[in-house]
This record gives sequence, C-alpha cells and structure tokens, in this order.
Amino acid sequence: MRESIILPEEVSKKIESGEPVELELGCGNRKRHFNAIGIDIIAYDGVDIVGDIFSALVKFPEQSIETVYAYHCFEHLKNLSGVMDQLARITKPKGFLHVEVPHFSNPFYYSDYSHCQPFGLYTFSYLSSERLFQRRCPTYQRNIDFELQRVKLVFKSPRPFYGRYAIKKMFQIIFNCNRYAMEFYEENLCWMIPCYEICYDLRRL
Repeated sequence: MRESIILPEEVSKKIESGEPVELELGCGNRKRHFNAIGIDIIAYDGVDIVGDIFSALVKFPEQSIETVYAYHCFEHLKNLSGVMDQLARITKPKGFLHVEVPHFSNPFYYSDYSHCQPFGLYTFSYLSSERLFQRRCPTYQRNIDFELQRVKLVFKSPRPFYGRYAIKKMFQIIFNCNRYAMEFYEENLCWMIPCYEICYDLRRL
C-alpha cells in the first residue's frame, strides 16, 4: 500500500499563486534547482516533500507544473510508465521534462542494489512521440503525451578516475555527432566502450 502524502502548505500556496512551478524528483541532499519543489524518499535538507514519488505526484493538480527535472532518479523507479502518466497529467501543455540516468552499459549501474530500471537510447521512444531515430519502437497503445526532443550520450569516469576523462570525452563527441552514430554505438560498441549516463529532453504535447 502506498503511503498517504499531503502537500505542504507552502507548496500548495506556490501552485495557487500562478507563478511557474518546477519540480525536482529525487533531489537528494543537493537540489540543483533552488526554486524547484524537491521530492525525495529520504528526508534530506532541502527536500520539500518526503515520500514515494508516485504518491507525491498524484497529489498535484492537473496542469500545474511548468518544468520537471530528474537527475539519477528514474533508475530507482519500479513503475516508470505510471510516473510518466502522472507527469503527463500535472505538466502544462508545452511543459518541459529533463531526465538524466545511467546508461545500461555503465558498469556501476549494476553495483547499486536499489536500481530497478535500465535506460538506453530508445527507452522514451516507447513512451513518447519521436522522430529522432531510424529504429521504430511500439508504444503498446499507450496515450502519448510527450514528444522526445533530444537524447545525449554522456561519457565520463567518476572520481577518482580523472585520467580517463579526456579520452571518454572524445568518445562523447564522436558518438553524439549524429543519430546514426548513436544507434551504431548502442547496437555494436556499448559493451566495449561503456557509456556513463544518458540525458533526455521531452516536451509535453
């Protein structure tokens, strides 16, 4: 059973004010967008709503959010499609969704026992409208509420592996040069040259 969450008074007032409202999902202890409403399951300093993300999102009014950010959060979700449905409900038309997650070839992805959902080039192609890639993905008769506008592969090494950083940035330039290179990389090279993370930009239709 999901926990019951009540929106804090200051969050409700911010929504009712009519000013643009931003969310940062899974913000942790270092919220990147100071003015965003931070949601996290752990009560870190700076978290505005503590609890399960899906349970929090269902409490927001329809079309009340302008922008949603999620940095290394979505890989922890057990119900990605359900969260996307709630984001579609609460995001305003032409609202913006930015997601950064580990790429499925990242070897560190498998070390974290809390990771539930892998991500690759085509993950959001199943959940949105897109014209970026040659490979076409089914949407399984879902309502399509977002347009996938940008995907970027990010190559880097975490601290303390600084010496590998420059080499990996060269791979990033090469494999992001066009859509063909991105698709060729993921199909043929990703296990030889692992990608650290992948970024998606989506727009609410």
